[in-house]
Amino acid sequence: MDTTEQRIKIAVQKSGRLTDHSRDLLERCGLKLTQSKDQLFCYGENMPVDLLLVRDDDIPGLVSDDVCDLGIVGLNVVNEKRLALEQSGKDALFDQVFELDFGHCRLSVAAPEDVEYSGAKSLQGKRIATSYVATLTDYLQRNGIDAEIVYFSGAVEIAPKLGKADFICDLVSSGATLTANHLGEVETVLESEAVVIQTREPLSDSKQEWVNRILQRLDGVLQVRESKYIMLHAPRAALAEISALLPGAESPTVIPLDGSGDKVAVHAVCRETVFWETLENLKAAGASSLLVLPVEKMLA
Repeated sequence: MDTTEQRIKIAVQKSGRLTDHSRDLLERCGLKLTQSKDQLFCYGENMPVDLLLVRDDDIPGLVSDDVCDLGIVGLNVVNEKRLALEQSGKDALFDQVFELDFGHCRLSVAAPEDVEYSGAKSLQGKRIATSYVATLTDYLQRNGIDAEIVYFSGAVEIAPKLGKADFICDLVSSGATLTANHLGEVETVLESEAVVIQTREPLSDSKQEWVNRILQRLDGVLQVRESKYIMLHAPRAALAEISALLPGAESPTVIPLDGSGDKVAVHAVCRETVFWETLENLKAAGASSLLVLPVEKMLA
């Protein structure tokens, strides 16, 4: 029976830089979704899996409180919530179980362009504006730096202009926002990407089976994002050279061709980008009839 209690609940960001990637990834895992009228819930039509569309800051708490079984959220948020709990003497009741290799950014300290910076010691005794208080506190303590942390919930980059801080600590992707505000990165506090977290509460066997299946499918989708399936014909004598030219491929499949003498068909999954130069080099080595196809799904 497909009851609400037996359905997997996954918390994802309602709107932001991870939203489209997260939903697209789950749909590529085979999940068909119908969104509710209030735009806060997505029902899985073909799997016992539902999405809760929430603020990214709320995701670790929803997973920790066992409201949701899984969550897709930035490592920067996970790290901040975990450290905040630890610094208050509590444990985070969730585990990071999977890295998703998208949503890459970094939490960095930035300084005004006219400030001379000579390493982390330059932060000593200074004011640093951030919304990542726990993460910055941990960084300063680990580096033996005594600085004042000024909490800003948004628009952190304007704090120096307002005279509220000497430095800022904020998320950086392209760096365009920093440049526009005449700031420059000086220290990287945390490298971040999207991750999957899971509640520590024991799941029923059926729910755990679905969680394992979802994680396996996620792995299969991520493995093939840059992968291509290459098929070609080649002289048997050129196999060693051609195999060496196939980017990121395991041992290729070699199939004899009827009535073609020493020629064989070579099939391989290449886990790295296949450039035009790659095909030209393969052709120069003796390959012919080259065909490159996208790989949609793969289970190792």
